[in-house]
Amino acid sequence: MEIPRIPLGQWIEGGLDWLTSEFSVVTRGISRFTQTGIEGLNETLMLLPPWALLLIIVGICWWLASHRLAIGAALGLALIWNLDLWDPMIETLTLVVFATLVAVLIALPVGIAAALSERLYRVIMPVLDFMQTMPAFVYLIPAIPFFGIGSVSAIFATVIFSMPPAIRFTTLGIRQVPVELIEAADAYGATRSQKLFKVQLPMSLPTVMAGINQTIMLALSMVVIAAMIGADGLGSEVWRAIQRLRPGDGFEAGIAVVILAMLLDRLTQSLRRSRK
Repeated sequence: MEIPRIPLGQWIEGGLDWLTSEFSVVTRGISRFTQTGIEGLNETLMLLPPWALLLIIVGICWWLASHRLAIGAALGLALIWNLDLWDPMIETLTLVVFATLVAVLIALPVGIAAALSERLYRVIMPVLDFMQTMPAFVYLIPAIPFFGIGSVSAIFATVIFSMPPAIRFTTLGIRQVPVELIEAADAYGATRSQKLFKVQLPMSLPTVMAGINQTIMLALSMVVIAAMIGADGLGSEVWRAIQRLRPGDGFEAGIAVVILAMLLDRLTQSLRRSRK
């Protein structure tokens, strides 16, 4: 007795075809808007000479973190400039910043709602488990029919892939606020919005910042993978080196990715410590 095979792949393809045809006007509008934003931010950053942008980043590191991070940022960015990877680094930074902003704008309201609603919490946690265990390459598949080849598809896949930690940590931070503080706010007659914005969110901000830190790291890793579907930046340099069997160029681009990741990680961690 043979058990009939469930045509799951056909159902998924049919659903993607239907979504692509029915919402093509929406996806084209999103694609044009996103591409305009990416190109505008890229052009703005590239208008500055490398030395000027380097000094600005070093100044931000000194102001927000410490002189040690500023010195490390100066040395790392100078190495990227010396390796002729400055423009790809700017393109990667643009994609990471854009994707992180979109992911956080979606994740924070969802995380707050899940923290305040037990029913929504029970629904959204399995969805986040599914999103985090899905292989990263799979997110590239639906991005192509929706937005085509290029940076917009990379942004779409990166947002979906990097959003779960921000939702989880936001929910966790709000749910871990001490009950005594909530009771004190209730005793003083605070409304739900006052409790949220004056007690729960300020107390949970270090945890929320930890989630944003993880989102940035996942966004950076996904942006590099998204070079397979035409995203510009350091990932495309790695992908090009693989295709041309040039391991030296690939390692140079990989080192630049590591420098950028460490810089973003230390900056967000310093912000988290300052808020704590």
